[in-house]
Amino acid sequence: RRRFRQVMQRLLGSFARRSSSMMHASASSLAARQSSTGVPVASPDTIRDQTHRRASVRAFAAQAGPVVQPGPPPPVALVSFTRKGAAKTSDPTDPDAHEVGIVEGGQWLWPVPRSKYPRGMTQLIAALHDAGGADGLSPVDALERERVGDPIPLEHVDLLAPIPNPPSVVCVGKNYLEHVGEVDTHLPGISKTAPPELPIIFTKAPTAVTGPGGGIVFPRNVTDQVDYEGELGVVIGKRGKAIAAEDAFDHVFGYTIVNDVTARDVQKRHQQWYLGKSFDGFAPCGPWIVPKRALVDTEGGADPQRLLIGTVVNGERRQGSDTSKMIFDIRTLIETVSRCMTLRPGDIIATGTPAGVGAGMDPKGWLKVGDVCEVTVSGIGTLSNPVVDWE
Repeated sequence: RRRFRQVMQRLLGSFARRSSSMMHASASSLAARQSSTGVPVASPDTIRDQTHRRASVRAFAAQAGPVVQPGPPPPVALVSFTRKGAAKTSDPTDPDAHEVGIVEGGQWLWPVPRSKYPRGMTQLIAALHDAGGADGLSPVDALERERVGDPIPLEHVDLLAPIPNPPSVVCVGKNYLEHVGEVDTHLPGISKTAPPELPIIFTKAPTAVTGPGGGIVFPRNVTDQVDYEGELGVVIGKRGKAIAAEDAFDHVFGYTIVNDVTARDVQKRHQQWYLGKSFDGFAPCGPWIVPKRALVDTEGGADPQRLLIGTVVNGERRQGSDTSKMIFDIRTLIETVSRCMTLRPGDIIATGTPAGVGAGMDPKGWLKVGDVCEVTVSGIGTLSNPVVDWE
């Protein structure tokens, strides 16, 4: 036993020295990258602090832990909806086929006259953002501005995706360190063993968007590896291009929840991720949009980098983390994306998923028809969607 302890001490000492050397080299590399690209990257201290969790990635989903709770409903939230009993349309994205409104305290819905915002939610977002400026309207001011007539109970309506037809759905891959080792995409420059040097950006088709309660459509005969990815969604409120990181939140209207559903085998077969992530129903969003000043974080402030995030499948905890653990924060993501494309009111940026996806489990935890997948972000709520057959 004494000799065994001595051998283990030597091995651990050797590992610690190699790790220290690697981290010092990493610090120089990171500094060089930031100097050459101008894009902030995760610091060596952040990586060192989180690297020890890599070894437990594959077991993460199976470990016992608390299910993330949504907390109290937000004081104000924006929704798109249809009234229960109303005739359904074949195209719910048509602004004439649904209404928009403001929910107060998670219970009462104040419909906004369609004549005021004929283009629907994106027009309402832009108007409220302009009225509030960079800081945004307070919840009270937002209500006073749009409250007309009498409210209706929230249970009297069916919620749709808050933006049924967003201009763009921009996504971020491998943005939580624990998730880096869960999925191998075989693409150049994307590693299972190291965090990305720059944000990995891809898109989903707007036609993939569905709302709370909408079906995640299982495309039989195309895939048998349907996976979930619970994410915080950032909703843009102000048009912008080449936005500096320090100005990023001037362009943010609020926040929602996104489930970046993915067909893993299709994702790998086509190399590009677009098809594997863009099947109909593969972008659940909702249940609403919480304006940035109405957000309540875990410390009572309004910081989107201090929110709990988790996913449950059929009542089983699969994911549990918090948004402070993003490798690239929201400011960096907005700066990076806006260098290449103009961001518009209603654009959604899905900021990446933590560990615990089905691909990282052993055996795999793929979704199947009949499952119910729930993503919760504290301060926003819970987005629940059933998995349904492709008819």
